[in-house]
Amino acid sequence: MSDEHLVAERLLGERAERRRIAEQLHDGPVQHVAALSQMLDAALAALEGDDVASGRRVVARALEVARDAAEELRGIVAGLEPVMLDEVGLAAAVRELADRTAGRRGARVELTIDDEGLGEGARSSLFQVIREALDQAVRRGPPSAVSVSVAKTPAGGVELVVSDDGAPERRQAVIDGLAERAAELNGSFEAGRDGRWTTIRLLVPPSAAQL
Repeated sequence: MSDEHLVAERLLGERAERRRIAEQLHDGPVQHVAALSQMLDAALAALEGDDVASGRRVVARALEVARDAAEELRGIVAGLEPVMLDEVGLAAAVRELADRTAGRRGARVELTIDDEGLGEGARSSLFQVIREALDQAVRRGPPSAVSVSVAKTPAGGVELVVSDDGAPERRQAVIDGLAERAAELNGSFEAGRDGRWTTIRLLVPPSAAQL
């Protein structure tokens, strides 16, 4: 692969990452901050009108929204640099991610992850795909069940399967981004709906699994 091609792939990857972060910030914390501004305006108006009870109710709700915004921001920061991935491996990092994004919303999370022998680059790429798939599932309609599987293939590669029973709608930009990540690993990617389940599948060849 030429140096020019490597640079082009890196630029595409960085652009996709910036797009993903912008979407996460816009759909989460930015909306929360806008709501907070309106709530505080309402609380101030109530207090200035000597309606203390209403002011307290609005402030209490504003505190809940602020906590949600803080939690989402922590999740975004954790996704930018998944320290756990290096410290305890892919399985534990995915468990923490799944519990934070889907589990805290009441979804049943099932994980089957075999990361033995995976290279650092492969683990990082798989983690990013799982993170984006879970984030999209939660944002489009909280699922009641989520399944994540990472398994070795007979040829020595690895297969990632992420399924959820959330709303079927998915942003095409996210699907395209996941497909780009698969291409960076010389892997194959597919996404589809089967009954109540939305499933993404990524097959990574042996050479890329050891990167």
